[in-house]
Amino acid sequence: MKSLGFVFKSLPHSVSSGREGLDALLAASAYCEHIQLFFVGGAVAQLLEDQQPDKILSRDYSATFKLMELYDIEDVYVCQDSLDKMGLSEASFVIDVQTLPAHSMAEKIHHCDVVLTF
Repeated sequence: MKSLGFVFKSLPHSVSSGREGLDALLAASAYCEHIQLFFVGGAVAQLLEDQQPDKILSRDYSATFKLMELYDIEDVYVCQDSLDKMGLSEASFVIDVQTLPAHSMAEKIHHCDVVLTF
């Protein structure tokens, strides 16, 4: 069975790629059983609680990440190096994640058969 990796790289609400990636992720879960999700760089902020995108006239999609459990998407990884650079902690995320150092993230991404980047 092929594995599908989704890599999120952009800050939330700066461009639409985060929301589009989440939509693609949920749609792909109907066709692929082994999906892994990776958050690197500024994308780690997409998982933060209490975002207020309405202040910049943007739609709040961060709560939609909670649906991943219903879609059996359980392998969610966040780059520890990115968290450290941004001064964030996984305790403030809307979902449970596994943190990994950058080199371990790269290794896991490399083992995916197909990788989509948002």
